[in-house]
Amino acid sequence: SAIESLDGTFDQIFITTGALVVNAAEPEKTIRQFTSNSAIDQFVTNAVGPTLILKHIKRLIDKNSNCFIGVLSARVGSIGDNNLGGWYSYRAAKAALNQYIRTTAIEYARSFPNLTCVAIHPGTVKTNFTKKYLGRHPAVSPEDASKNILGLANSLKPESSGQFFDWDRKTVPW
Repeated sequence: SAIESLDGTFDQIFITTGALVVNAAEPEKTIRQFTSNSAIDQFVTNAVGPTLILKHIKRLIDKNSNCFIGVLSARVGSIGDNNLGGWYSYRAAKAALNQYIRTTAIEYARSFPNLTCVAIHPGTVKTNFTKKYLGRHPAVSPEDASKNILGLANSLKPESSGQFFDWDRKTVPW
């Protein structure tokens, strides 16, 4: 794997994998559109994939460093913040990812007391892909999203580990 080819240790690690449309399956607007194949594809892409990265990066963290691990998630993965419904498979996969991140943060804190591992909602980022989902929803440029995420990463301490934050440094309910 690509991770196995890396040497040394890192102070900041960002896991930015994921997809809203997997194998041409658009997000479900109603339960009638839900299929097991779409749910499985979303789970593998948006929950299992990033978690495998979390598994394999452990050797890249110095025991005494203040390493930051930020995993891009999505606010729609928040159960407590779901007021719209829809997007069943994507929401569930991101909710599962959030659980994996929190559980990894707890485990890694035992070995790396100065580590911060969090879920991050980057906001809606203006890309060719997101054009059709924006509507009147506010969005930021990729450059601004990057600055926001780096600002968040540089502001958090180990006490924040295991939490879910948005781009504006506010906690997101699980």
